[in-house]
Amino acid sequence: MAFQKAVKGTALIGGGAIATVFGLSQFSQYRNKHGALVQVQAAEAVPARKEHLPSREQQLQALQSSGEFDVLVIGGGATGCGCALDAATRGLKTALLERDDFSSGTSSRSTKLIHGGVRYLQKAIMKLDFEQYRMVKEALEERAHLLQSAPHLSAPLPIMLPIYKWWQLPYYWVGIKLYDLVAGSQCLKSSYVLTKSRALELFPMLRRDKLVGAIVYYDGGCPVCLLCAPRGWNW
Repeated sequence: MAFQKAVKGTALIGGGAIATVFGLSQFSQYRNKHGALVQVQAAEAVPARKEHLPSREQQLQALQSSGEFDVLVIGGGATGCGCALDAATRGLKTALLERDDFSSGTSSRSTKLIHGGVRYLQKAIMKLDFEQYRMVKEALEERAHLLQSAPHLSAPLPIMLPIYKWWQLPYYWVGIKLYDLVAGSQCLKSSYVLTKSRALELFPMLRRDKLVGAIVYYDGGCPVCLLCAPRGWNW
């Protein structure tokens, strides 16, 4: 009983709520065992579809008249909406609060990349941080799962890194190759080096005077990202 009271009304901040998914899982199992799981249907949680969407005032009134919630998610960005969906599908009575419009903040300005975190791999190597390495490894596995399960939403995306100093060419090339190596069999496509002339052909807006070349590596991207790829790109 004490555990239930402690968890009831817990607020999940959208920007950092991923770490709470495990806690939601444990809470769901606890309530299942004690037969007190509240079954919430989507039709009950969302007002019936009408010709016009309910106003913000109507939605606030609906929240105030719904009684207690098991989970309150603050922030309707990509992470917050995902956590609210996860909680609702586990049978938890869930409320989601957003100050502006859904995904109007950071989510609307992000790169939409599905990546393993190549810069975290750099930290893992430079600081000999095994936890950073594990995070990159896990993220690359998740990238592979998403590309396989949702090909309509994601696809391999080439990313070009322009190089303006000669010493940076071998430095970044080794780092990107290690990124491919960590991905292992789940590597999307092997990274490679572009000459200065080829890089300027694809991206003529680059600074020409000190450009040495470029390195291309692959991560996952959404269909919108793929529309931005230059014509003649070597897939």
